[in-house]
Amino acid sequence: MKYNTFTLDNGLRIIHLPSTSPVLYCGYQINVGSRDEALGEEGLAHFCEHVTFKGTEHRRAWHIINRLESVGGDLNAFTNKEDTVYYAAILREHMARAVDLLTDIVFHSTYPQAEIDKEVEVICDEIESYNDTPSELIYDDFENAIFRGHRLGHNILGTAERVRSFTTADALRFTRKYYTPGNTIFFAYGDIDFRRLVKLLMRTFATGGHEGNDFTTQDSLRPDMREPLPVYQAGENITNRGTHQAHIMMGNRAYGVGDDRRMALYLLNNILGGPGMNARFNLSLRERNGLVYAVDSSMVSYGDTGIWGVYFGCDPHDVKRCRRLVRSELDRVMLTPLSEAQLSAAKKQIKGQIGVACDNRENFALDFGKSFLHYGWEKDITSLYEKIDAVTPQQVQAVAQDIFDEARMTVLGYN
Repeated sequence: MKYNTFTLDNGLRIIHLPSTSPVLYCGYQINVGSRDEALGEEGLAHFCEHVTFKGTEHRRAWHIINRLESVGGDLNAFTNKEDTVYYAAILREHMARAVDLLTDIVFHSTYPQAEIDKEVEVICDEIESYNDTPSELIYDDFENAIFRGHRLGHNILGTAERVRSFTTADALRFTRKYYTPGNTIFFAYGDIDFRRLVKLLMRTFATGGHEGNDFTTQDSLRPDMREPLPVYQAGENITNRGTHQAHIMMGNRAYGVGDDRRMALYLLNNILGGPGMNARFNLSLRERNGLVYAVDSSMVSYGDTGIWGVYFGCDPHDVKRCRRLVRSELDRVMLTPLSEAQLSAAKKQIKGQIGVACDNRENFALDFGKSFLHYGWEKDITSLYEKIDAVTPQQVQAVAQDIFDEARMTVLGYN
């Protein structure tokens, strides 16, 4: 895919991928997330994302809400462990409106305390809603167990007590440090004139620039990435939360985005617990034995490390049986390499899933922007397929033996 790049003199990188759709997806992806929070700041990155919509030097909260909604557009944002994203979906003829609004809220928000006082309660409701959903909460608690004592283990939302302590001064301090053009990209996916987009942003920032993507690996590094992760300690922790179902996660630390073993794990994860009904965990626990409604495995890769885990929910008296069945599937791939036919079928399935997922334009645009923000390149689907095709049965088995070693598994559960 051919894409366009331009770098402003203030360091902002602009990335555009043409499409034939009349809908434009565009926004700012900022290289800051919850892992950048200092001790005592847990939840601040997500808090700033919420209150960024509450007023700027030029607009009040209502004007921000109405600016794109009035022409049928959508304005949204989210916070991850390693990035924060503000983006819009809008008809291409309203590009200038979207660029102006996004730039205003990201770089000129004032975070009025009166608005913060109201929004804090919204965030606290979000936290409590999450706490009331054990099938979601367990993922955060599991990550905290895997990265105990490290900022990657922090819950993105923080606690209600902590969030209620944040003020205008906290938001200004955090965003002035991280919400800078040099720490940010502007991405656009749509049928637009790239030169016009560049001129809009040059005029907005009153600066010049040059063609190209001035990315260095230093752009994606954080102080804690240069420090060793805490020593991993496997263990088991089952707590009583008074839930009707038991919720269980089993897993281990895994690989960062630059690790060559990641693709083999990506493929293996899909074989075991991917979205297909023919995933091995689903066939074993649900289809053959009727023990669970939901079972799936997942992997997350960060810049310097990763995490792999399998989740299932079942009746409390079925936990031991479900765990034995999961363990049986893990042992199977550890002890017996996939046949060439099995591996070929798995590759065909995952490539089909990727192709279908790429048809979701919004998700594709966000993934496209993230690739440039952190790695300086765009994920070309052809090269991704080539990496998948290059995986061998021996590589898959080696990864299984590394990640699925029972002595290194962390188990977390709610009863």
